[in-house]
Amino acid sequence: MQNVSGIHNAHASEVIEENASSAEAGRKNLGQTPSLRRDLLFLLIKIASIIGAFLLLFTFVFGITRYQEASMFPAIKDGDLVIFYRHSPEHYISQDVVAVKLEGQTQFRRVVATAGDTVDITENGLVINGAPQQESGIIRKTERYVEGVSFPLVVPQGQVFVLGDNRSDSLDSRIYGCVETEDILGKVMMIIRKRGI
Repeated sequence: MQNVSGIHNAHASEVIEENASSAEAGRKNLGQTPSLRRDLLFLLIKIASIIGAFLLLFTFVFGITRYQEASMFPAIKDGDLVIFYRHSPEHYISQDVVAVKLEGQTQFRRVVATAGDTVDITENGLVINGAPQQESGIIRKTERYVEGVSFPLVVPQGQVFVLGDNRSDSLDSRIYGCVETEDILGKVMMIIRKRGI
């Protein structure tokens, strides 16, 4: 009898040990589940923070636009991504390329004259303050448009005179006159060139 009860006691203690070890393993697994959930939550928060920072950066600090015209060729080509800095100075200088919002469209144009400058377009091309301009990167000669502003003109305070680099095919200050600096969205910082692949 003692042998049978001893076997039962031994078997019972084995069962108790198995139950205890499986309960301990269950507690370990339960302990890992909240940790995994917490790690996933932190990862999602980090991803959301990076996306939020990127959106804030390109909403309030920088602007990004795909260029879709030929007015600034060859400096900016059709299909290029143009990144501009929204908090540019109020005083622009000649040769700055700026983003301008006119009639609901974003245009990119080169500043050729600032407040107080006298602009004229003659047979010799663009003339600023009596001096003919030698502009690098401009393929065609600057000419007046039949319908447009009268020359010579003096750029008023708070305005700039802008031209597209593709002078024969550009809607610019020769048509709509000087641009208010308040209408300038920012100064172009970078161009990401479209690849022909």
